[in-house]
Amino acid sequence: MSPFKSALFILFFMCTTHGFSQYTEVINSNRPGASRSAFSVGKNVVQFEIGPYFVKEKRTPATTYEVSGLGADFAARYGLLFEELEINIEGNYQNDIKKYTYNANAEDKRANFKQLAIGAKYLIFDPYKNEEANKPNLYSWKANHSFQWSHLIPAVSIYAGVNYDTKNNPYTAPGIDGFSPKIMVATQNNFSGGWVFIMNLIKDRIGTEQSDFQYILTLTHSFNPKWVIFGETQGIQSDFYADNLFRVGGAHLLGKDFQLDAAITFNTKDTPSVFNASIGASYRLDFHKDPITDNGTDAIEGSNRKSRRNSTKRKTNRGATNENETNKRKKRVIDFD
Repeated sequence: MSPFKSALFILFFMCTTHGFSQYTEVINSNRPGASRSAFSVGKNVVQFEIGPYFVKEKRTPATTYEVSGLGADFAARYGLLFEELEINIEGNYQNDIKKYTYNANAEDKRANFKQLAIGAKYLIFDPYKNEEANKPNLYSWKANHSFQWSHLIPAVSIYAGVNYDTKNNPYTAPGIDGFSPKIMVATQNNFSGGWVFIMNLIKDRIGTEQSDFQYILTLTHSFNPKWVIFGETQGIQSDFYADNLFRVGGAHLLGKDFQLDAAITFNTKDTPSVFNASIGASYRLDFHKDPITDNGTDAIEGSNRKSRRNSTKRKTNRGATNENETNKRKKRVIDFD
């Protein structure tokens, strides 16, 4: 079975269930890796992600050339209508010089979008939606950090969008311009001990001479609520370009709405060899509001009021019990006399 058919089979299998996403109190960024989280940013949340980078490529031994330059990855994300739905625009712009080593005077100065896409992502299944089932065990450290088979069930989202490529783009195959479809399946497993595994299956520029299949596997680990490291592998296969890229790096949370990150990217071949070093930042404007209950309060305030009502009720019951006991004692005294 071809990689594309395999991806379609997995997509069909995963689309048979439906779930709900969860808004997070701290920023949920896709950076610094290339993979996309299964979860949205949250309804009415606007988020910006950007990362300038330095790139160095070298092709040997045949038709040798070297590329050096700067670029930037960027994304704007917005949670629209539902907690599960996110619309986004993302891309990659690069400015470099391509020198042909067999001729010291031959070089190309290039600048364009390597990728520019707009699309929507929707969470179709969320195994973590049951808050009661996912609460930590307050009496057992081992229970909170041990492996559980249920953790193998991932959150699943699907993405559909369109690429836009300009005519005579030096970073795409000849003859490619205009719009082309893009689809993706993204899964996410949240394991005990701060481990998260993300998988993306992508079919890009569908129907063009550069239609490629990609997979991205990302493993992250958080040491504490503010620091996280990650490792990632990305496979790309098309008639125009094929590669296996590796990334490592980390991120630091400066506030619940602001994150900084750094990473390096490299491969293990020389047709061409790739080295990329990047830094980046993610920032969100949080306009999210908790769902409104039937009595007009948000869910958190409603829960607090219910708790206060229960507390008051318990106090009233205890008072009524004491009063009844006093009346009984008085009655016994009167009867005795």
